[in-house]
Amino acid sequence: MAAGMKRSLPGLKPEEVDITITGTTLHIRGETKDETEEKRGDYYYKERSCGAFERSLDLPVEVKADEAQTTFENGVLTLKLPKAEQVKAKQIKIQAK
Repeated sequence: MAAGMKRSLPGLKPEEVDITITGTTLHIRGETKDETEEKRGDYYYKERSCGAFERSLDLPVEVKADEAQTTFENGVLTLKLPKAEQVKAKQIKIQAK
């Protein structure tokens, strides 16, 4: 079974987003850059804006990071993270001497 999540990242391209998983923590990082230019009469107006963002989310269970699937469509990032199998308890027999 896979856990899924969606995040809106308007104005970004997939190559501008960095996703990492450390243990049970998911990190999403990126930087927005925007530049507009407009001519009004004899003047040119040029505006630049940029900003970095980072979001860390604690996942409720361990996931198989190497099997994660992502899609990026219309500014929406979708992640599918398959859950790792739970480690089963192993019983150890006691030997009497």
